[in-house]
Amino acid sequence: MSNPSRNLHLQQVVDRAIAIQPSRRQLMKIGLGAASLPFLGMLSGCLGGGDDPVEQMLGFQGIPTATGDSVLVPAGYVATAFLPWGEPINANAPAWKPDASNTAAEQELQVGDNHDGIEFFGFNAAGNGFGNRSDEGLLVFNHEYINPEYFYAPGSNPDDWLQPFTLEKARKGQAGHGVTIAHIRRRADGMWEHVKTSPYNRRIHGNTPVSIQGPAAGHPLMRTAADPAGTMVLGTLNNCGAGRTPWGTYLTCEENFNGYFGWNGDRTPTALERRYGITKGGFGYLWHTVDPRFDVNANPNEPNRFGWVVEIDPFDPNARPVKRTALGRFKHENAAVSIGPDGRVVVYMGCDERNEYIYKFVSSGKFDAANPTSAANRRLLEQGTLYVARFDAGPVAGDRMGSGVWIPLLPGTVGLDGKPLRENPNFAAATDAEVLALIMIKARQAADAVGATMMDRPEWVTVNPKNPGNVYVTLTNNNRRGTTPASSNNPDGSSSAGSARPPVDEANPRSNNLWGHIVRWTEAGNDPAATTFTWDIFVLAGQPSVTGERAPSSNINANNLFNSPDGLMFDGFGRLWIQTDGSFSNTGDYAGMGNNQMLAADPVTKEIRRFLVGPSGCEVTGVTWTPDRKTMFVNIQHPGELGSHPNRPKNPDGSTWSDNQIARDPTRFSQWPTQGARPRSATVVIRRTDGGVIGG
Repeated sequence: MSNPSRNLHLQQVVDRAIAIQPSRRQLMKIGLGAASLPFLGMLSGCLGGGDDPVEQMLGFQGIPTATGDSVLVPAGYVATAFLPWGEPINANAPAWKPDASNTAAEQELQVGDNHDGIEFFGFNAAGNGFGNRSDEGLLVFNHEYINPEYFYAPGSNPDDWLQPFTLEKARKGQAGHGVTIAHIRRRADGMWEHVKTSPYNRRIHGNTPVSIQGPAAGHPLMRTAADPAGTMVLGTLNNCGAGRTPWGTYLTCEENFNGYFGWNGDRTPTALERRYGITKGGFGYLWHTVDPRFDVNANPNEPNRFGWVVEIDPFDPNARPVKRTALGRFKHENAAVSIGPDGRVVVYMGCDERNEYIYKFVSSGKFDAANPTSAANRRLLEQGTLYVARFDAGPVAGDRMGSGVWIPLLPGTVGLDGKPLRENPNFAAATDAEVLALIMIKARQAADAVGATMMDRPEWVTVNPKNPGNVYVTLTNNNRRGTTPASSNNPDGSSSAGSARPPVDEANPRSNNLWGHIVRWTEAGNDPAATTFTWDIFVLAGQPSVTGERAPSSNINANNLFNSPDGLMFDGFGRLWIQTDGSFSNTGDYAGMGNNQMLAADPVTKEIRRFLVGPSGCEVTGVTWTPDRKTMFVNIQHPGELGSHPNRPKNPDGSTWSDNQIARDPTRFSQWPTQGARPRSATVVIRRTDGGVIGG
């Protein structure tokens, strides 16, 4: 039977009610005759009322996978590209040039590349500050990295489009990173426009002055010749996921910062550099070859000034961004904020690399809800305690659930060697304040020392708005889990980044975890600031035809295949939105999965449906809503990235096109979002054609 409406079938309503309260299963045994009315009454009471459309938790028909060069959404929805890379940030900024010949100075005045984390901040009623309006506000979004094959006009070297590589090119690349703040307004027809005359429009990029605050500020490892005080750095880089605070600021997260650094000449990397993945050539951006700031031989402390969470006030164009070092230094994916019952602010974070850790920060001060934008609230991320998670198995082996402990990363915390961290050689210092600074700078090594659980690439963390103590995290994949010979991150912090080969465990139960999974936990007493929790696995992605250890969970079927969950966000009604950044080869282990996508899940029944499919070669990442939940903003990153896509151009001999070839013919593979032009990362604005709530 087929029901084309967005409403749930009665059986789905029943299944959801039973999932919430299993004792109702007995009611089903006597049928739904006389019992139906009281049953449905209980259902309504349990699932909520008011404006929450909970009866339609997934009120749309799932869509199939695809491998084309367009964005697909369900019937009844419309998706429109908005604010692509190169869009002028204000009325006086230069236009984007389709041949990629814009200069570095021009790029500083244009939307950056490779959109990622995103948040919508509504204006107040007066239109001059933070509020809850849905028709006008500031759209703030990250720019993680650049695709050089599309970002630069080809140079004169026929064998390498990047050559000659110049300081001007490095500066343009740095300008393509960071954050965009755009004033936007909803028109009468429901479409959105960029208010280019607004003073709120702003670019923050790789050379914007940024303050350093917190325990690590001023430490000798944070000082450079250009900044002998260690309190001010130029720029924020590799801005991945994001977060927002209840006092109206934006949190941008520095992830793979290590890839921008390298060195000229010879160097033996330090243990700290190895642990954070600093290598001679970096990721091939070549900045270190022309800009001494990124040459570790010339500036050995500059890498220590990246890998932080940066707080930005979008409503004050003159406010300097601040790196909050109390939240620790690692490859931050995003920052999910929750408020505890006593008012303490909790920030959940994942370190995105194979066999790294999950962290949370708990503020010392308490949030004043009566005065949300107060000066005191705006200092809550200055002081607090950073914790790292240990996921322990439960009493039943193989049930993929258990308990956990949050381990404080403090000078007195006892490590696996039986000694407090202040006695660990990695953190040796004269005072506990100096020890704490070293723990923040070397957070990965501190987590090694206390025995945190190595996870399968912890990425986005999100908090259930219906329960602030209920938290979910994506574990994207890990092809080094369960391989031999087995090894763990060394407790002395000497491991190279990503080098461990840990065995499977209850929270990471699959070897060669190609498809990834999502873990969730509930804090003790539903208090985000608690130090213990219970956890289980929400979904194991993969192929339903696979059995044994690598089999996916039962909520995966032929209609909702996906791999590599990455972006993760709850909407205000409690729907869980899952975005992917994995293989789009559509063959072998990934057959039938198509392009990267976004799905929605019911956190109670665990049902998952596909809502969006992205264009060729892209990652789907970052999602936010207007407060009325009638507009959704989703970011499409690196469309046209060749990778293993089945439609990538090929040479007559069957070999795949190189980046050098696509740089010289940039429309050959993808032309999203503008027909006839090179691919550009952009935000997608999604609305229901009937003006209703997204997803309901």
